[in-house]
Amino acid sequence: MLVRHTSLQIPTGVCYGQTDVDVAASFEQEANLTKQKLNGGQFDAVFSSPLQRCVKLSQALVAENVVHDERLKELHFGDWEMRAWDDIPRDAFDHWAQNYAELAPPNGETFGQLQQRGVAFVEEILQTHPQGHVLVVTHGGMIRAMLAHVLNMQLKGLFRFNIDYGSVTQLDFCGSVPKIEYVNR
Repeated sequence: MLVRHTSLQIPTGVCYGQTDVDVAASFEQEANLTKQKLNGGQFDAVFSSPLQRCVKLSQALVAENVVHDERLKELHFGDWEMRAWDDIPRDAFDHWAQNYAELAPPNGETFGQLQQRGVAFVEEILQTHPQGHVLVVTHGGMIRAMLAHVLNMQLKGLFRFNIDYGSVTQLDFCGSVPKIEYVNR
C-alpha cells in the first residue's frame, strides 16, 4: 500500500523535490483522514522516505517500527529545488518536460532513475515479504513511477495520474502479474 505524504508548509508553485520541507499546519487533521482510509489495517512492515513529511505521517499512522529508505525519496530536481516553477527558464523547463524520463534538471536526476530506485525497493520487499501486507509512505513522483512500472507504461504518461496529498494507492504483487487495486483514495 502506497501513501503520499500530507500537504506541505510551502507556497504553491515552488519546486521542492528532495528538499526536506515540513508538513502544513493542517497535518493532524490530514493524518487522521489518511489513517481512516487505511481502515485499521495491520501491516507486516512499514517503510518511509526519510524526508520529514513522510516520517511524520508514517509515525502518525503506525507510531513505531518504521524503516526509512533513501530509495523512497521524491525526484531530485537539482538546481531547481526551492525555486518557483515560474522562475525556471522556460526553454530549459520545456526541454526537460519533453523527456523527463531521460533528462534531468541541472544537477538532478531523471524520472527513469527515480523509477529504478523504486523498482529496486519493490524487488527487495518481494524477497523479504513475499506475501506481506506492506505500507509505504512516500511521494507523488514515486507513486506515479510505481504505477507506470506495474502498467508497463512509458514514463512520459506519469502526470496522467493525480496523486493527492494523504491519498492511498494499493498495488498487489502476490500473483504472477502485478495489479493495481485502487489509486488515489
